[in-house]
Amino acid sequence: MKKIHLLLLKSFIRPFIVTFLIVMFVLLMLFLFKYIDDLIGKGFEWYIILELMLYASATNVAMALPLSVLLSSIMTYGSLGENYELVAIKSAGISLKRAMYPMVLVVALLSISAFIFSDYMLPKANLKYYSLLYDARKQKTANFLPEGVFSSSFPGYSIRVKRKDADGQTLHGIMIYSKNAANNNTDVLLAKEGKMYRTPNGEFLVLKLKDGVRYIETPGSQGYNTRQRLTRYRFNATEQKFDISALKLHRTDESEFKSAYQMMNLRQLKDSEDLTKRQVDSAIRINYKLMTGYIKYFSIPSKSTSVKNYVAADGNPLSGLKLSEQISVLTNASSETRSLQDLIKNRSERHKDLLQNIQRAALEFQTKFTRSAACLVLFLIGAPLGAIIRKGGLGLPVVVSVVFFLIYYIISTIGEKYVKDGDLSPIVGSWIAIAIIAPIGLFLSYKAANDSVIFDMELYKRVFTRLFKRTEKVN
Repeated sequence: MKKIHLLLLKSFIRPFIVTFLIVMFVLLMLFLFKYIDDLIGKGFEWYIILELMLYASATNVAMALPLSVLLSSIMTYGSLGENYELVAIKSAGISLKRAMYPMVLVVALLSISAFIFSDYMLPKANLKYYSLLYDARKQKTANFLPEGVFSSSFPGYSIRVKRKDADGQTLHGIMIYSKNAANNNTDVLLAKEGKMYRTPNGEFLVLKLKDGVRYIETPGSQGYNTRQRLTRYRFNATEQKFDISALKLHRTDESEFKSAYQMMNLRQLKDSEDLTKRQVDSAIRINYKLMTGYIKYFSIPSKSTSVKNYVAADGNPLSGLKLSEQISVLTNASSETRSLQDLIKNRSERHKDLLQNIQRAALEFQTKFTRSAACLVLFLIGAPLGAIIRKGGLGLPVVVSVVFFLIYYIISTIGEKYVKDGDLSPIVGSWIAIAIIAPIGLFLSYKAANDSVIFDMELYKRVFTRLFKRTEKVN
């Protein structure tokens, strides 16, 4: 391998790793901002949050990789152009196409790796991520004793804490209502101060209360005094224990999420699509059998030779029936028509759902290929664009790369939406963004190979100046 190729590879790998880590960090922060309310205050262990962030990072690779390739390629060739290294390469008789060969091979390897990751690793990461996120979001909050309000986090109790200290464990002005519906009695406990802590196994919450009083209201004993009886206990210190085992994170069986298409690889997607198509064909045959029961067939005899005179029909099949018979016939026909309409409506909704499942399975199947193809296409945009603008660093390259990536992402999202709605073919909807971006990349590669100045502002100023001068002369 030539030294010039090693120079280009070293110039590309460093910014690629840096930009990839930056993009992954930004996407991870977006994930935390989106679900921060569902994760904070629920008493999760630190490793649960770390595990969720790890799975979220794995699911973000599909978006971070193409953007990192685009940004790093613009930075690499922009820096080479800014330092006149591209000029030195061309003066040595090496064209831009030859200088891009090692980079194309590296990006091709990244694309293949992205495809393998998307087919083997991403479905498993999605399964772990969405199942854990589902359990975390439905988990009850661990802040079961907020200040100034009655909390019903514990069945059979209503607890109010007037004030908490900064440590979150020292309580003041505690009021506990406990009701036993079976014995029809209500207990009220008041305490000036207390501390709360969890047992080592995390099964119970213990309140150590000081300087308080407890009121118990019970019915009187039978045969002696049937009136209500109030008992008061004063205490210097006591403990109350509450079961919080239900507040621990309970994991849902991951097999319940495996039917989602994001959790499937290519083989599973193909099998699911074929199975759904067979269900559609079977439903069509069943629909025909169900509908034929509502359709009446009548055989009309041929013209008889013994009958000499025939009465011409007036076009009304009910003309020979009495009024009551006509009403009965029309009522029965209307009832059967409504039954047939209801049957067709229900079967139609089922048919529409099956067709949407086929569309989504085919879309996810094609998306696994477009994710890897996006790396190559965005590299064809980034490399010549960097050679044209001749700016390195994280300034202008970031702006340009974000603009092109947004164009690709918006077109891709719109195409996927039309596919899910059934208005577009899965192949067209998934590849339309690639089909629009690829010609732009080829055009920029052609311009960069021919030392184009399409981003030279001085050129456009001269063109507009000449245009204005001609306009003034005409006037």
